[in-house]
Amino acid sequence: MHFAVGLSSTVFHFHQPRPLAEYKNGKYMKEESMKKKAQKLLPFCLMAALLTCGCAATEATQQTAVIQPPPAAATQQQVYKGKVVGKSNKAKIISLEVGKGDKAKTITIKFDKNTKGIEHAAKGHGAIIAYEKRGNDIYATSIKQKLAKMPAGVTEISVADVKALIDKDEDFELIDSRPAHRYSSSHLPGAISIPVCEMKELIGLLPKHKDKLLIFYCGGPT
Repeated sequence: MHFAVGLSSTVFHFHQPRPLAEYKNGKYMKEESMKKKAQKLLPFCLMAALLTCGCAATEATQQTAVIQPPPAAATQQQVYKGKVVGKSNKAKIISLEVGKGDKAKTITIKFDKNTKGIEHAAKGHGAIIAYEKRGNDIYATSIKQKLAKMPAGVTEISVADVKALIDKDEDFELIDSRPAHRYSSSHLPGAISIPVCEMKELIGLLPKHKDKLLIFYCGGPT
C-alpha cells in the first residue's frame, strides 16, 4: 500500500513500512537463528583447527628427522710401504719397491710442491707414502720413514743417553754401521767400523762377552 501526494508538478510517493513483526517472523528470525548456531559450533571449529595444526607440526618434525643425512664416514688413508729404489727431482718421480719375493714389484709415484716429507724418500731406505689418485696418476701427499723392526732384545737409545755413557766411561761397545768411507770421514770417539753390508764378514770384531752392551749407530732411519 502506498500514498501519492501532489505538489505543483512534482509527485512524491511514500511507501508504508511493513510491520516489525513480519521481519521478526521472517528474515530477522533466520539471521538470529544462524548466529546462535555459529556460536555453538565455534568451539568445535577451534578444536579442529588446533588438532590439524598439531598433527601437521608433528608430521613436519618427523619428516625433518627422516631426511637428515647420516654422518659422513671417515675416509681411510691410502698408503704404500716399501723401499725407495729411485727418485728423480727433475721428473718428480719416486720409484718404490713393494711386496716380497715373487710378489715384489716397483711402482712409480709422482710428487709435487705440496708433498710433505719428500726428504724421507731416500734411495735405499724404507718409506711409507700416503697418496691420492689424480686421473690415471698416483701422487704422494706425504712421506714418512719406515723404520726397521727391532728384533727381540733390541731397543732404541737416545743420543743424550749415549753421550752420558761416554762421559761416564761406561763399559760398552760402540759400532758404526755406516759404509767404511763414511766412518773414515768422521765417527764417534771409541767406535769401531762394522758396515751393515759387511756384518757377516766382520762379525768376529764383536766382543766375545755376550753380556756386554752393544750400541749401533748409522746415518739414516734404519
